[in-house]
Formats: sequence, structure tokens, C-alpha cells
Amino acid sequence: MATKFDITMIDDPKALREKVVSINRVSKTVKGGRIMKFSALVVVGNGDGVVGFGLGKAGEVPEAIRKGIEDAKKNLIKVSLKGTTIPHEVIGEFGAGRVLMKPAAPGTGVIAGGPVRAVLDAVGISDIRTKTLRSKNPCNVVRATVEGLSLLRNADEVAAIRGKSVKEIIG
Repeated sequence: MATKFDITMIDDPKALREKVVSINRVSKTVKGGRIMKFSALVVVGNGDGVVGFGLGKAGEVPEAIRKGIEDAKKNLIKVSLKGTTIPHEVIGEFGAGRVLMKPAAPGTGVIAGGPVRAVLDAVGISDIRTKTLRSKNPCNVVRATVEGLSLLRNADEVAAIRGKSVKEIIG
């Protein structure tokens, strides 16, 4: 399981890549009319197995993005990788959003849609095949992708949990 990660645990916090996934105009109807605000979904990562996402809402777009980045830095997780891909196939689920992720051979590239691609680029995965199933809502897709990545475990972690050596696990 991926562990919750604190920004102080990163060598260079300024090296985090920031990617805006979606900006949405939201409104609230009050007695005097409608109040318009902006909602920004942002993904941050260091390109070396650490990723987080955040949602910011404000009256102006730049302020919403800034709030989203701050929120994303508070929700970082460490992801288990195997070279430039993932160790095994996984399905991440959140709400109605489902994302299927499969490891790929070196040179394949990132085969993924918009929100999933943003998360995978932030993590630093460069060879993977993905498919978004069911909901295409960007917020649910990003959450499902992060959930799936948090479920990844490499052979060392599995061996430690089972109290065996890596050779016994791999076979």
C-alpha cells in the first residue's frame, strides 16, 4: 500500500511538477442573482513516484489554481514503480470512476486519456496502457487513478508482508 507522504520528506519541494487537469465555472444562486466562482483540479508530482491532487475554488482562476496546488501538496502519496512502468495490473475505483492500468514494455509510451495522463506524467511513469471505464468525470477519474496507484505493491513489499524472501515470491 502506498503511504501518506509529507512534503517535508521530498528532497527538493520546488521540483514538484504542477499540472492543471480541469477548470470549471461553478455558480451559486442567491436572492440577488448568481455568484460565479471557478473550481480547479490540479495534480502535482516529482516525476519519481510521488503524486498528489487537489481541488481549489475561488473567484478568479489563478487563485483557484494556487489553492488547488496547496491542497495537492497536502495529499501526496508514494507510488511503487518497476522501472518506467507499474509492477502489476490494477483497477482504481472512486465513485462511478474506474481506471484500468496495465504495465507496458519499454518504448510503449503513455497510452492514456487526459486526466489519467496528467497523473501518470506527475508520477513519472513513461510506459503504461490505461482505459477509463464508466464515468469520464475528471475529478472521479483522477481520484480513481490515484487510488489505483496507491494499491500497487512491488515484490519487496509483498515479501516483507508475507515474511518470505523475494525469490520465494517470484518463484
